[in-house]
Amino acid sequence: MATSHREGKRSMNVTTYFIWISIVLGVLAIGCSYVGWRLIGTARLTMPWKLYAWIALGLMLVLPFGSSLLMRYAEKLTDPLSWISYVALGFLSLVITLLIARDLLWLLWHGGEQALILAQRLFSVTAMPPAEPARRQFILQATNVGVLAAAAALTGYGVYEARKRPGIIDVAIPIAGLPLEFVGFRLVQITDIHAGLTVKRDWIRTIVDEVTRLTPDLIAFTGDLADGSVPHLREDVASFGDLQAPYGKYFVTGNHEYYSGAEEWVAEARRLGYDVLMNEHRLIRRNGSTIVLAGVTDVSGGQFLPSHKSDPKAALKDAPLDMTRILLAHQPRTLYEAEPLGFDLMISGHTHGGQFFPWNLVATIGQPFISGLHKHNGSWVYVSKGTGYWGPPVRLGARSEITVFTLTSA
Repeated sequence: MATSHREGKRSMNVTTYFIWISIVLGVLAIGCSYVGWRLIGTARLTMPWKLYAWIALGLMLVLPFGSSLLMRYAEKLTDPLSWISYVALGFLSLVITLLIARDLLWLLWHGGEQALILAQRLFSVTAMPPAEPARRQFILQATNVGVLAAAAALTGYGVYEARKRPGIIDVAIPIAGLPLEFVGFRLVQITDIHAGLTVKRDWIRTIVDEVTRLTPDLIAFTGDLADGSVPHLREDVASFGDLQAPYGKYFVTGNHEYYSGAEEWVAEARRLGYDVLMNEHRLIRRNGSTIVLAGVTDVSGGQFLPSHKSDPKAALKDAPLDMTRILLAHQPRTLYEAEPLGFDLMISGHTHGGQFFPWNLVATIGQPFISGLHKHNGSWVYVSKGTGYWGPPVRLGARSEITVFTLTSA
């Protein structure tokens, strides 16, 4: 029976993974076809150079997915391939975006030119001749080169932004009725590390050193610790065990824990010294006063493990009503179910602040907020832009962060 249950979980995990891969691959394949049509198809390349260009474009599409598959089935082979494939994926995403923007401007220019010619004819004005084909071709080729150059420059800058030391974001949270003993209490959040493909032990050590320097009262890790198995990544994430705080360190699962073996990662988080909140709460006591800290599993958890179904109501069951309540939840959309429960602050991650355009548009789907501090029906909701990154090691306009919450009286 136990074996059958494990096989069922593995089957669901693999099925969900391949559905997701198929959707993303399909969207990017359309984008690649567009790039090939507009860049390679119009380039003055002779064979075999045009063929080489198509092969390079195809590799940029398939290598990241090959690397992702190796992470699941042959993890030790992924490290040399990951940097090349995921930087290429970031570059490809930006090429597609910039090319679409260029072509929209091209259509506006061409449409405006045709409208001007029509108006001149209607009012018997001597018509300005349209741009000559040779001039159009020159503009097309020049802007194609410009798109590639801009995408390369943005990719380089995005990699620099993603890999530099996370920013320290200080957020004051005014709470009505906060016990005097908790005024000035400092809670530090880390989230969305995604150890695995390009996030390794040295970079994680940097995060640990930064959090240690902040001397928090309490540490909250809101999910997506890793992409890969515990045996493969145990050494990379080991330094998270060095973090200490006088009022404890707490962990809740993110959706990526379920892609990589949630039960194993929950056990590893506990081995590293974290109190894993599985739809439950703890009473945090300080100098005779108490606040409630609750945590839920990821909203997708129940799709993989029925026992991991997210349940904010269960997390706050029997929690005192007259105390300050803080809820840890990986995804901001937990708000929809948690809203009636009367929490003072909900701390989330998941969205990465969008990471870079156009994925910031995708990140908004189903989420009430994508980043920052918001007031919602009397409760505070904070969404971190993430301490790490996922997929392409690129961030543009959404710097990674370590968040320091300071509780204050309203």
